[in-house]
Amino acid sequence: MNPILQYWYFHLPNFILAAVMYTLLGRLVLSFFAPPNWQNYIWRAFVRITEPALTLVRPITPLGLPEAIILVFGVLWLMLLRLGFFVGMGQLGLLPVMPGG
Repeated sequence: MNPILQYWYFHLPNFILAAVMYTLLGRLVLSFFAPPNWQNYIWRAFVRITEPALTLVRPITPLGLPEAIILVFGVLWLMLLRLGFFVGMGQLGLLPVMPGG
């Protein structure tokens, strides 16, 4: 059986968290070149994808920080969440196993 399908319960959440994390990084880099109210479709896609994550990050991030710093904190929180997910799955014995290993 395909290991990605066999361990879907690990790969799917990890992939989603990674995609949001890297999209936050992309929004951070793009924010240096684009104004916050830019109507370009690429910018709007970055904002639409990352805004739910930032909504969750803002309450646990110090108030009064600029948007770029909140984006950095969002990436850091998602890294910690992915690490916690990995450790938790390891503690439960649910990590994918390398064939022949």
